[in-house]
Amino acid sequence: MQKFLLLLALFTVSAAWAQKKVTPQSFANSITEEDLKKQLYTIAGPAMEGRETATEGQRKAAAYIEEQFRSLGLLPGNKGSYQMQFPVYRDSILGCRISVNDQQYVLNQDFQPALQINYSATQYFLDVVLVGHGIVDSAYDDYGDEDVKGKLVIILDGAPDEYKKGKKNYFNTTNNFAKIITARDKGAAAILLISANFPRRGSSALGNMYVDLYKDSYLPNTYSISEKMAEAIMGDDWKILKEKSRKEKVAAKTYPVKTMLELNKTVIYLQSSNVMGYIEGADKKDEWLIITAHYDHLGKRDTVIYYGADDDGSGTVSVLEMAEAFAKAKAAGKGPRRSILFMTVSGEEKGLWGSEYYADHPVYPLEKTTANLNIDMIGRIDTERKKADTANYVYVVGDDKLSTDLKPISEEVNKKYVKLVLDYKYNDPEDPNRIYYRSDHFNFARKGVPIIFYYDGMLKADYHRPTDTPEKINYNLLKKRAQLVFYTAWEMANRDAMLKRDIPLQIPERF
Repeated sequence: MQKFLLLLALFTVSAAWAQKKVTPQSFANSITEEDLKKQLYTIAGPAMEGRETATEGQRKAAAYIEEQFRSLGLLPGNKGSYQMQFPVYRDSILGCRISVNDQQYVLNQDFQPALQINYSATQYFLDVVLVGHGIVDSAYDDYGDEDVKGKLVIILDGAPDEYKKGKKNYFNTTNNFAKIITARDKGAAAILLISANFPRRGSSALGNMYVDLYKDSYLPNTYSISEKMAEAIMGDDWKILKEKSRKEKVAAKTYPVKTMLELNKTVIYLQSSNVMGYIEGADKKDEWLIITAHYDHLGKRDTVIYYGADDDGSGTVSVLEMAEAFAKAKAAGKGPRRSILFMTVSGEEKGLWGSEYYADHPVYPLEKTTANLNIDMIGRIDTERKKADTANYVYVVGDDKLSTDLKPISEEVNKKYVKLVLDYKYNDPEDPNRIYYRSDHFNFARKGVPIIFYYDGMLKADYHRPTDTPEKINYNLLKKRAQLVFYTAWEMANRDAMLKRDIPLQIPERF
């Protein structure tokens, strides 16, 4: 009898939901241009100070989003709290000196440390080893037979013309970070990178923020140095090498120069947070759908605010409006079968920190997470898009990866309800813009969770500039895109089965 009653109850829930399944439009229609605009003028307003991670502006934005979730009746998403705190660190210089043959040089005028890479140390070297441009690949090696283990190396800027001409894609081997990695792999103890742009504007005593305080290994301490210092190390060779190195490879050479490098820094401990609220599901409440957008942006530079209206205020307010739509459905007795977590993350602009922290410390089992729908910039029109449908499109990324269920659901829902043009321009992982790896969905994808990412394109005039402001948003198009995500979420939260995970994750080398 008990088994029969249980089956009857399950049938009743499923049958009841089947009756509700046909009516998502009234809830989608609660996502309006007026509401999106009102929310965005707050999120991307001057009071939020650009919402930079681990700053007062970010904390104000987090408090605002939390209050919105509370007012909608969402449950706290992190074990009784609406916020998931994660640690952020920042270095502060206490002192930094360099001398060459006992001649002291001046910070910012002659050199600068790579503060985020470097650790506190005083190092003394009898020799400096020139290793050309510091480039190594399968067919090219600036180090040759030179043994630089435990040595101080000096590296030329850029790459010679003869190297560039033979390479279709030489960026990865010629940027400074790649050169630092190569020097580390060769065993170098410290690095001097010659740069033409000295003297420099006095840098802040504060370094960039980071989250990886504990490391399994350290990179060599690295300093950018002026051409004046390069000449002090290499003497008359420098004038010859400066011209020669622009065109061709130069041989490695050791210079008997006494060099002292000293850095003393301290670590400042900060915090940031993801803001999380959820709606509990019905008969499948132990399964989850996660909807994300990042609410952080670039903050203030001096007194100039980087408002981040499209990036990603547009995604943030879309999450808020979708949360309201699902809350209304729940209140009307038509809530989702699966639980839905609405999460706005911070640290995206620094390196996808908030979503990485959640993916590595999930509150809800990732194996029970049917999908992640991520939104990052859906309020503008791509300035490089020349097609006739510029006012009726959205770029879709990731729907052909990890699950064969994704694309059919996405396209069927769009065809039935919204009728946007789904553009797959950025869906190729080999696309030079690497969009698939550049927003928060990737941290779910790398854990095997099927994802779809919604995006409006590269807006070169305003991207990461103070001019990304709320009055430039196309609110009608923002509404349609947000409604598309809502309808897709509705289908995923209410279908009988979780999405299949039947396509292997592929991450290219050197990611």
